[in-house]
Amino acid sequence: MGLVIIFLLVALLAIFGLVRSIKDKNLLGAFFAFGSLAVFGWFAIMTIIYNGFPVAH
Repeated sequence: MGLVIIFLLVALLAIFGLVRSIKDKNLLGAFFAFGSLAVFGWFAIMTIIYNGFPVAH
């Protein structure tokens, strides 16, 4: 379940990258940032829904 946390962090960084690339009018960067956000965010959210949030042991 540590992988889900890492993917959530990657999705969070993709949000910052998307905002920055849109602000700089970098369309290719915005495209890849949105793609990363979609893939990593979708995987992390669906894993949390399917398996539940990881608990601390």
